[in-house]
Amino acid sequence: MSDTTQFISSPTSDAVDAVYRGMDREALTKAYDNSGAVSDSPAWLQRWRERSEVLRAKPGHPLDIAYGSGERQKIDYFTCGIPHAPLFVFLHGGYWQRNSRDMFSFVAEGPMASGFDVAVVGYTLAPQAGLQQILDECSWALDFLFDRADALTLRFDPRNVIVGGWSAGGHLAATLLTGEHRIKGALSISGIFDLEPIALCALNDKLGLSSEEAMRLSPLHRIAPSQPALYAVYGEDELDELQRQSIDYARAALAAGAHVRIESIAGCNHFSILDELYRTDGRLVRCLQTLSGL
Repeated sequence: MSDTTQFISSPTSDAVDAVYRGMDREALTKAYDNSGAVSDSPAWLQRWRERSEVLRAKPGHPLDIAYGSGERQKIDYFTCGIPHAPLFVFLHGGYWQRNSRDMFSFVAEGPMASGFDVAVVGYTLAPQAGLQQILDECSWALDFLFDRADALTLRFDPRNVIVGGWSAGGHLAATLLTGEHRIKGALSISGIFDLEPIALCALNDKLGLSSEEAMRLSPLHRIAPSQPALYAVYGEDELDELQRQSIDYARAALAAGAHVRIESIAGCNHFSILDELYRTDGRLVRCLQTLSGL
């Protein structure tokens, strides 16, 4: 009894400083530092740029399609050459505040080889845009694509659209799942499903999320039993918090009666996992096939 009384009246410094799951702000920031956790992350980014430049130089793929007036409100569309193909809409990552769509063109390679058209969407980054605006822009991009499903150069099957994304893009894809769009399913790769820890660490310096926004814009708190199917995939070599995010969401979704599947990929970290989209036989390509019914 005396020990308990002493702890309550004189909490330790660690207890005072803890902001989330026993971590202080610095530790929490490190727990989400994907680049710092992968020593060769700059080499991965360069590899993505080089692969993307090769694909972007090939003819027949409409690039820089404006869906709005903003500088980053553009879509790159990669065609597999099959009329009325299923469409994979990819939303890039970078914690909503860095990277650009053009360096992620390479993710279209694997899906195209499996008969998908691929649309890689750009959006305004924080701090120029808040997270609600970023979500709105991604929603506008989907509306734009659906409105042009029968256009000469974008003749995809509007009944078979999968929205997906990596890291922050995984958050955007999972959030759009509960919107008004007619998407068939979502593929969240190493996604963020609960924004509370993001709002409590240094990543929020540019995002400016309030506690109310963090709750409202978290897929974890938007689960609907009737929502389209979601595949949550992460690498076994990822940071513990990134893995936990997917696991906690999947558990909550299953408890709510939603259609969700979760999978971890051995030997993959936060960056190497995208090779599973680039390779024609990649595990993420097979996830897409499952979602689309191919």
